[in-house]
Amino acid sequence: MTAIKELSTIQENKHQAFKTCPVTYVMSKIGGYWKPIILFYLLTGPKRYSELRKAIPGITEKVLIQHLKQLEADNLLIRESRPVVPPYVTYTLTEAGAGLRPVLLAMAEWAFGPGGLDAAEMGKSLDDFPG
Repeated sequence: MTAIKELSTIQENKHQAFKTCPVTYVMSKIGGYWKPIILFYLLTGPKRYSELRKAIPGITEKVLIQHLKQLEADNLLIRESRPVVPPYVTYTLTEAGAGLRPVLLAMAEWAFGPGGLDAAEMGKSLDDFPG
């Protein structure tokens, strides 16, 4: 990844936002389109890389690998590899990652709530998802 210029105006603004709004901190860790989805699928337990690829078909390999590395660096998941052929890699939520369960489930429940998706429109119900 590219180095972050520590004294930039953007970094100073982020630092100030972290002090005044805890949501800013959370979004810096799980923000974006794919990270919450990856974490959501890991709620049911450890998953192999191939299982995540199948569960999230719209994500490219490059982006999945990048986000898995970022989530590992942020201590939200653990990458465990076993030295066998072919390589056997599993991803598991850390305690901090598992602590996001109520947040992720609340997001899923909100999606099916008033003003959200109709289960028929999505073709699934909340019971079809991990949690």
